[in-house]
Amino acid sequence: MKKQKQNGFVMILVILAIAVIGLEMYVLTDGSKTMLFQSDTLYLGVCERNLMASGLAWAKRNIQNKSRENFEKTVELDVSKMNIRDATLIVTISVLPADKEPQAQVNASCSRGRRTFRGDGKYKIRL
Repeated sequence: MKKQKQNGFVMILVILAIAVIGLEMYVLTDGSKTMLFQSDTLYLGVCERNLMASGLAWAKRNIQNKSRENFEKTVELDVSKMNIRDATLIVTISVLPADKEPQAQVNASCSRGRRTFRGDGKYKIRL
């Protein structure tokens, strides 16, 4: 009597290994999606703050230069050299009575994928 080989056991082990690898891939993919979402959120937050700071710096410089041509006008600044895709920066400088500080309204937005961050605020410019 010859002993027959039982190759079915090895086949079951291979199928189980493939199933375990597939489950691990699913878990790793879900984790990477979460990490990508969080990094996009941080990136957009940093870009928005950079745009807001740039708008305030531009407004302060125009007020210090006494360049009244931009007062009471809405100015859309060119932010293409900041290398932020789908970004806009709009600044409006308001002239208040002589005894008060001037104000700057800054509106910034930046996008990445389907998400858009928008920031707007009114700031007093101290000279």
